[in-house]
Amino acid sequence: MGPPNKNARTISQEAFDELVKENMEELGMDPTEALEDAMQTLNLQGVDLSGIVTCVPGESNASDNPVMQCLGRLKEIDSISIDPISSCDYISEIGELFDKLIGLSTEASANVAIGVKNGGIQLVCSICSKIPNQFKAVLVVGLKALALFLYDVQSTETFRSSGGATILAGILKNGNENIDILDSGFSVVAAAATGNEILKESFMELKVDELILQALNGQHKGSIQNLYDAIRVLLTPDDDRVVASQVYGYARRFAKIGIAGALVESIHGGLTSPSLVSACIALKAVAVNDEICKSIAERGGIDAILQCIDDSGEQGNKTVARTCCSLLSKLAGSDSIKSVIVEKGGMDRLIRLAARFSDDPSVLQEVMAVITVLCLRSPDNASCAIEAGAGDLAVQAMQKFPSAPQLQRNSCFMIRNLVVRNPENRTLLLSHGIENIIRKAKASHETCKDAATDALRDLGLDNYNL
Repeated sequence: MGPPNKNARTISQEAFDELVKENMEELGMDPTEALEDAMQTLNLQGVDLSGIVTCVPGESNASDNPVMQCLGRLKEIDSISIDPISSCDYISEIGELFDKLIGLSTEASANVAIGVKNGGIQLVCSICSKIPNQFKAVLVVGLKALALFLYDVQSTETFRSSGGATILAGILKNGNENIDILDSGFSVVAAAATGNEILKESFMELKVDELILQALNGQHKGSIQNLYDAIRVLLTPDDDRVVASQVYGYARRFAKIGIAGALVESIHGGLTSPSLVSACIALKAVAVNDEICKSIAERGGIDAILQCIDDSGEQGNKTVARTCCSLLSKLAGSDSIKSVIVEKGGMDRLIRLAARFSDDPSVLQEVMAVITVLCLRSPDNASCAIEAGAGDLAVQAMQKFPSAPQLQRNSCFMIRNLVVRNPENRTLLLSHGIENIIRKAKASHETCKDAATDALRDLGLDNYNL
């Protein structure tokens, strides 16, 4: 569900209902006309109506909405006592109400907005904080409902002000042996921390990194899919409200306590591991500096990734191929790791992967991205790449996929690094007609212009700006 306009004005359900009522009583409109006029007027005024139950007076009212009914009953239960909810009757009913909210929220995005607008986040947080740990199944559905309610900054801020981070950390700590609680709990971490730097900080203060490490090394390691999403989100600087994100420091903290090493272990499982792709994406988020990249290599990370690249080609798994190449590109940013990759036959293995996926530009462009990084400031690696067939890859791919802008751009980047310090490679590529191919890419794709100009210049052409 798309988030509402951040700058839009809002209105309460009560105020909306009152406006419709005024249209009927003071302006003499019939119910349908009164409703339509209220909606039109508010839309013209830039008022956000998401979360408002719009119904014709007399035929129905907001309280008849199934989401409102669920929330109403949950409010009644929540107000009964501040003590833990231990009555089996209430527990059973709460589980049913949470299930119903999940079904309604999945059925229509408007129901999510209605739930959030009418206190759903506060209610679910409050009730989950009171449910004894032995009722794990009810906690799981509560967490799943909560994750659905967290879809924009406004909703995550409501979660934060409701003490959601502290409540969730407690649930994860107490339920650290239950795979369903861990999976649903970390899905809430990911949803809550998305685009919210303050919540990222709150989770880190609550030592979520230690909870993550326990889960990665626990009895369910490799099976908690949402755990990897939580790592990625916590380490992504995606809150445009802050000038400088702290996620770089969080990544170093993750690596220091052993999360990078645990993720490498996940990758060693290869294509048989259901979490391989997610683990690779998470590990890429952790690998923020040379020291961390080296530690990943020392734990056998390069061997594991290259093996996955080989296996993905043999099994035709393009998702694994793209993801592993992307991770390898990140690690190859370390000059010492460049040499390790090449020494382990990385160039030949990448070209072989490209041959297996010669009809898929999304894989080819990732292969080119790795080769580009491997050849940066390394004429020896550029020579090795040409020998492995990188020049032929560039020519053939650019000719085969002229309408793929990212592939064309990555090709230009790769060509530049192949020739900038290797004059002999210029002659070879020019003899294969690379100049005309690059010029076509430059003319066809705005995003390719700068990369193509640089490639033409480093090929030694005088008219590279044309």
